[in-house]
Amino acid sequence: MKSEEFNQKYSAFLEEGNYGLDIDILAVSRYLDEVFTGLIKIPGFQYSQIKSKFGSCRFYTNLYEILGNKLGAVISNEIEKRVTLLMEAHSDYLNYQEDPTTPEL
Repeated sequence: MKSEEFNQKYSAFLEEGNYGLDIDILAVSRYLDEVFTGLIKIPGFQYSQIKSKFGSCRFYTNLYEILGNKLGAVISNEIEKRVTLLMEAHSDYLNYQEDPTTPEL
């Protein structure tokens, strides 16, 4: 699913005036779709931005306010780490495809 479709699916949880997911990588939206099936069960959960900044993911939600700083940080940091890894893998894959020295499979 594209980021636009993701944001439409979870529009009820998108904070007003924010753009939501801004990373258009299929593996990222699939991963986040799985994660959000749990997050949306948290009463009052909302997200505002999920974006790439300086090559890594930034995940902005209200989890800190809802769950407290420690638990909010654990969840947010884990999601950011995993999305960043997916972004790096996607970039490596694209670079691999574009490398003229790469043997054909």
